[in-house]
Amino acid sequence: MADTDEMMLGRSGGLAMLTINRPQALNALTLDNYRRFDPALREWAADPSVHAVVVRGAGERAFCAGGDVRAVYEAGRGINGDPDLPVVFFREEYRLIRRIHHFPKPYLAIIDGITMGGGAGISVNGAYRIATERTLFAMPETAIGLFPDVGATRFLNRCPGHIGRYLGLTGVRLRAADALHCGFATHFAPHGRITELVETLGRVAWQTGREGDRIDEVLAGFAENPGPAPLSALQGAIGRCFAGGNVEEILDSLAAEVAARGVYADWAAETRAGLLTKSPTSLKITLRQLTIGRDYDLEAALVLEYRLTQHVMAAHDFYEGVRAMLIDKDQVPKWQPATLAEVSDRMIDAYFSPIGDRELRFT
Repeated sequence: MADTDEMMLGRSGGLAMLTINRPQALNALTLDNYRRFDPALREWAADPSVHAVVVRGAGERAFCAGGDVRAVYEAGRGINGDPDLPVVFFREEYRLIRRIHHFPKPYLAIIDGITMGGGAGISVNGAYRIATERTLFAMPETAIGLFPDVGATRFLNRCPGHIGRYLGLTGVRLRAADALHCGFATHFAPHGRITELVETLGRVAWQTGREGDRIDEVLAGFAENPGPAPLSALQGAIGRCFAGGNVEEILDSLAAEVAARGVYADWAAETRAGLLTKSPTSLKITLRQLTIGRDYDLEAALVLEYRLTQHVMAAHDFYEGVRAMLIDKDQVPKWQPATLAEVSDRMIDAYFSPIGDRELRFT
């Protein structure tokens, strides 16, 4: 395996392997990482001796905790780096995600450990996602003044019922069984067998055009049942509480669930309290994003999300959220506007307005 510092590329028979090698940063991806990842995929797609690709994260804690939003924060604030980074970073990240989604050979992401934000983008949009008992999956963007991106407009809407709304608004963390229930993972295998799984893939006698069959055979030999999905039991309550047409209605429904003092009262109280800590603007953007993008394909989702990022990068809450959560770590962001009541429909309209020749295009 050739070590290219933060990206390790290798081969085992007809299997190409990419390992994100930033364990000290929970394998968060930088712009330079994307610029190594994308050409590797292009090369492997064109190489007839490559029959499948496995993507992993180095270290013991994370597959990939997301994109390097700290670098975007510093560039956007004029502290450090290229001031164009907020423009370029998301554009190249989203183009990579599209390449993953349309990759012509089996693409397997081993989501062993923390898988959040951009880590979801480079896994859920691919063909196979193998979770383990260490998987911790979330889209936590509303806590930093952003919104669930990297194709989440599409993949959150593919969750059962209103679970996607619940996950996108709250940023709740999921284990393997729930990741399978939502479709974020395709298989569960024990962490202790992942090395053996990858080695087995490296020994496959591939047949061009039947790679998927061989992948399915190998995964069937390693896949296990992770047990019941907690979200399945919650689905009725989520459906009742997250069906509202606006965020205020969702909060009212959660309050009603608490007042009813039923079996889900504690869950509703905790969920409502958590929502009230998020960026009010981000909550309203997210709900509208998921509502209008209910039937979007990946390209439409990424175009919408890119437009939203560029408006968010020109506003306040992203920088304040990153400051509070990742820079100063005081965990007390001061959102502007500070309350949902102050965030008008007209203000949210502006985030969805076209950005002319700056729109994301795939050429």
